[in-house]
Amino acid sequence: MTGDWEPEADDVKAMRRENGGQDFRAFMRQQIATGNARRGGTPKPVDLKPPGHKPGAWPTGTSPPGPPPERSIPKPIWDAAIRHYRNEEHRPDQPCDCGNCPPEET
Repeated sequence: MTGDWEPEADDVKAMRRENGGQDFRAFMRQQIATGNARRGGTPKPVDLKPPGHKPGAWPTGTSPPGPPPERSIPKPIWDAAIRHYRNEEHRPDQPCDCGNCPPEET
Protein backbone atom coordinates (compact mmCIF):
# COMPACT_ATOMS: atom_id res chain seq x y z
CA MET A 1 0.00 0.00 0.00
CA THR A 2 1.26 3.44 -0.84
CA GLY A 3 0.72 6.63 1.17
CA ASP A 4 -1.09 8.31 -1.75
CA TRP A 5 -3.90 5.76 -1.97
CA GLU A 6 -7.22 6.86 -0.49
CA PRO A 7 -9.42 3.91 0.54
CA GLU A 8 -12.99 3.55 -0.62
CA ALA A 9 -15.76 2.57 1.83
CA ASP A 10 -15.89 -0.96 0.36
CA ASP A 11 -12.12 -1.36 0.77
CA VAL A 12 -12.34 -0.34 4.43
CA LYS A 13 -15.17 -2.80 5.04
CA ALA A 14 -13.16 -5.58 3.38
CA MET A 15 -10.05 -4.79 5.45
CA ARG A 16 -12.12 -4.88 8.65
CA ARG A 17 -13.55 -8.30 7.74
CA GLU A 18 -10.20 -9.89 6.87
CA ASN A 19 -8.01 -11.33 9.64
CA GLY A 20 -10.23 -9.93 12.39
CA GLY A 21 -9.42 -6.34 11.39
CA GLN A 22 -5.64 -6.77 11.55
CA ASP A 23 -5.25 -5.54 7.96
CA PHE A 24 -7.25 -2.41 8.73
CA ARG A 25 -5.25 -1.69 11.91
CA ALA A 26 -1.98 -2.12 10.03
CA PHE A 27 -3.26 0.17 7.25
CA MET A 28 -4.27 2.87 9.74
CA ARG A 29 -0.91 2.68 11.55
CA GLN A 30 0.85 3.07 8.18
CA GLN A 31 -1.37 6.08 7.32
CA ILE A 32 -0.62 7.72 10.67
CA ALA A 33 3.12 7.11 10.26
CA THR A 34 3.04 8.58 6.75
CA GLY A 35 1.17 11.65 7.98
CA ASN A 36 3.57 12.15 10.89
CA ALA A 37 6.57 11.83 8.58
CA ARG A 38 5.06 14.38 6.20
CA ARG A 39 4.30 16.77 9.03
CA GLY A 40 7.64 16.29 10.72
CA GLY A 41 10.71 17.81 9.22
CA THR A 42 13.39 19.90 10.79
CA PRO A 43 12.54 21.53 14.11
CA LYS A 44 12.59 25.31 14.27
CA PRO A 45 15.83 26.76 15.58
CA VAL A 46 15.68 28.12 19.10
CA ASP A 47 16.13 31.88 19.37
CA LEU A 48 19.14 32.56 21.53
CA LYS A 49 18.78 35.34 24.06
CA PRO A 50 21.55 37.93 24.26
CA PRO A 51 24.06 37.22 27.02
CA GLY A 52 23.21 38.85 30.32
CA HIS A 53 19.53 39.24 29.45
CA LYS A 54 17.20 38.84 32.43
CA PRO A 55 13.76 37.41 31.60
CA GLY A 56 11.11 40.11 31.62
CA ALA A 57 13.61 42.93 32.07
CA TRP A 58 14.03 45.84 29.71
CA PRO A 59 17.28 45.68 27.72
CA THR A 60 20.17 47.60 29.21
CA GLY A 61 20.14 51.29 28.32
CA THR A 62 16.40 51.44 27.61
CA SER A 63 13.34 52.19 29.68
CA PRO A 64 9.67 51.40 29.42
CA PRO A 65 7.48 53.87 27.56
CA GLY A 66 5.92 56.71 29.53
CA PRO A 67 2.25 57.02 30.34
CA PRO A 68 -0.18 57.14 27.42
CA PRO A 69 -1.16 60.62 26.18
CA GLU A 70 -4.75 60.29 27.42
CA ARG A 71 -3.48 60.31 31.01
CA SER A 72 -2.33 63.91 30.59
CA ILE A 73 -5.92 65.12 30.09
CA PRO A 74 -7.20 66.78 33.30
CA LYS A 75 -9.88 64.99 35.32
CA PRO A 76 -12.59 67.67 34.89
CA ILE A 77 -12.38 67.32 31.09
CA TRP A 78 -12.68 63.52 31.37
CA ASP A 79 -15.66 63.91 33.71
CA ALA A 80 -17.40 66.31 31.28
CA ALA A 81 -16.78 63.93 28.37
CA ILE A 82 -18.22 61.01 30.32
CA ARG A 83 -21.25 63.06 31.35
CA HIS A 84 -21.79 64.11 27.71
CA TYR A 85 -21.58 60.47 26.55
CA ARG A 86 -24.04 59.31 29.19
CA ASN A 87 -26.45 62.13 28.33
CA GLU A 88 -26.28 61.23 24.63
CA GLU A 89 -26.79 57.52 25.28
CA HIS A 90 -29.40 57.53 28.04
CA ARG A 91 -31.25 60.83 27.55
CA PRO A 92 -31.02 61.71 23.84
CA ASP A 93 -34.29 63.68 23.91
CA GLN A 94 -33.16 66.04 26.71
CA PRO A 95 -30.63 68.88 26.47
CA CYS A 96 -27.09 67.99 27.48
CA ASP A 97 -25.81 69.43 30.77
CA CYS A 98 -22.15 68.43 30.42
CA GLY A 99 -20.91 72.01 30.29
CA ASN A 100 -19.11 71.66 26.95
CA CYS A 101 -22.07 71.63 24.59
CA PRO A 102 -23.28 74.91 23.14
CA PRO A 103 -26.86 75.78 24.13
CA GLU A 104 -29.45 74.62 21.65
CA GLU A 105 -31.19 77.36 19.77
CA THR A 106 -34.94 77.27 20.16
